[in-house]
Formats: sequence, structure tokens, C-alpha cells
Amino acid sequence: MGIGNEMGYAVVRGAAGDFAQVVEQTRQALTEQGFGIMSEIDVAAALKKRLGVDYPRTIILGACNPTLAHKALQAAVDVSVLMPCNVVVRENNQGKVEVAAIDTMAMAHLINHPQFDAIAEEVGHLLSQALAKIP
Repeated sequence: MGIGNEMGYAVVRGAAGDFAQVVEQTRQALTEQGFGIMSEIDVAAALKKRLGVDYPRTIILGACNPTLAHKALQAAVDVSVLMPCNVVVRENNQGKVEVAAIDTMAMAHLINHPQFDAIAEEVGHLLSQALAKIP
């Protein structure tokens, strides 16, 4: 599904459209796949306010599929430190808009719990479907 990153913990793809448009398309695509947006962080605004530095527009959406979150918590309670799934809309250094999401199988390797792999695979599939809907 698009470009991966060199570190192996995120799935990254380019997106068409302006930043605000892609943020809205991302929200809608996540909702269509059963995710709710539990949090939203404007990274650029926070860095400007706290440190006085300029940073490219970056929004972190904390996405959660309640059914799968419940299954994950039943399998391994400490998975809560990795929740919700972060989906990032950002401008890169060339001013292009990208969407990035956690690679859930990389997260599964961190957790190393027998029941968690199937859950991570299902979440990853839904995230992939959501990202694929963003032009």
C-alpha cells in the first residue's frame, strides 16, 4: 500500500489535495472502516506555542475501533500503552501531503502475545483499507 518507511514501523503514502482536504478525507475513511477519532493533536501548533519553532503542518488522529480495542485489551492489557492507533496527516519537506499509520504487525512483534497477532492483522487490514480510500 504505497511507500513504507525505512524504520519499518509505519505505512506511509502520498495523498492528493490540500492539507485540510486530506485531513477530512482521512477522518471519513477511518470512520467508514469502523474507527472513531478519540484524539486530535495539531503538532505544528503545539511546537509553535511551546517552543516557538515552525514545523510543517502535521495532525495526529488517534483512531480506535472499539470492538478490536476491546479484544486487544482482553488479550494483553498492557497494549493500552500503544493505543489508540495513530494516523498522521502531514506535509513533507517538499510541501506534499502524506498520510502515515502505524504498521500494526510491527506493533504485534513488540507485544509478542499469541492472541494479539490476529487482532493486529485485522486492525492493519482496516487501516490499509482506510488509507487506500484517500486519493
